[in-house]
Amino acid sequence: MNDLATTAAVRRPAPGRRAPAALRRAAPALLAFAAIRVLGVLVLAAWSAAHGKDWHTLLAARWDSLWYTRVAEQGYGYSVQLANGDVHSNLAFFPLLPWLERALSALSPLSAADAGMVVSWLASLAAAWALYLAGERLHGPRAGVALAALWAALPVGIVQSMAYSESLFTALAAWGVYGVLTGRWVCAGVLASLAGLTRPVGAAVVAAVWITAAVTLWRDRAPDGGPRPARHRRMLLGVLLAPLGWCGYFLWVGAREGSLTAYLDIQGGWGNGFDGGAAFASFLWDLGFPAGLGLLAGVALVVWLYVLGARRGQPLPLLVYSGAVLLLALTAKGYFGSKPRLMLPAFPLLLPLAAGLARWRPAWAWTVTGLAAAGSAVYGAVWLNGSGPP
Repeated sequence: MNDLATTAAVRRPAPGRRAPAALRRAAPALLAFAAIRVLGVLVLAAWSAAHGKDWHTLLAARWDSLWYTRVAEQGYGYSVQLANGDVHSNLAFFPLLPWLERALSALSPLSAADAGMVVSWLASLAAAWALYLAGERLHGPRAGVALAALWAALPVGIVQSMAYSESLFTALAAWGVYGVLTGRWVCAGVLASLAGLTRPVGAAVVAAVWITAAVTLWRDRAPDGGPRPARHRRMLLGVLLAPLGWCGYFLWVGAREGSLTAYLDIQGGWGNGFDGGAAFASFLWDLGFPAGLGLLAGVALVVWLYVLGARRGQPLPLLVYSGAVLLLALTAKGYFGSKPRLMLPAFPLLLPLAAGLARWRPAWAWTVTGLAAAGSAVYGAVWLNGSGPP
């Protein structure tokens, strides 16, 4: 691991990195991100109209969005029993997005569903800002702009505009990991806790905080080999704060249902759980040769991007975070069509591509980004107008 990777977690931010200045620097990235996402929504609206569907319903009031809205409006306790005996409980959905939907709808004329879409749109901009800062810190301003634009132009980027929790989670996770990179440990701990109230994969942010803190303590141990916690009080406070959201919801569900493993049982009712990737491997096999091989190539590409980032000295908190997101996504059972969406928050995978794009001539870089944005817009429109959930 090179010097960048070993020191990034403990370097203090430069005095000029205050919020207004950082926002001004990020303005090109935010404009590029917003333009790509607006294109995606416009193409979705046109495609939906041509197929007799409503783009607004697809973004705000379908699939998981309905479950979040029900939690916001009625609270927890709703469940549906399927014909095969499985039970789908709304306790499977973490509470931060429904809380925000309820608060925003109470303070405005918006319905809970529309409030969820607004939260996602604003959160996606906040995530793009954090992505810009991470890319700028590691590879320069152009890489920061490229990282935000590439994340917007992912094939599943339309999810960033839906009343789903991915945008909110990515914003909290990206800012939390950036807090670790810049030595803002208490802020990182608070954001990790909030991420843990948003999605189960909030555990990945906790892991980034904990493992980076452990490595930092190990490297800064006393001459006798013992730790020196007095020099890292704020870091230890961040470590204590980080798991409170995730653990708090997990334990609350357990207390409500009378079982410590209640949340895992509820996920099992949805057909979710972790089996080391066995179910995913079986799914690939059942697809047959052409489709299965294509999907396997996609997985190999994602893993290659992770390895490439590690070989190029990506800082430890980014590696831990993206590695945990990938591990949880690829080893989980459930609806396999959702796996690309589950990997959406793993933005550090795009850093090698962003760094490479930043070295190109601007005309070529923007041409490639524009083509990716157009492809993302068309794919998102076709995807959401299909029969299954994203």
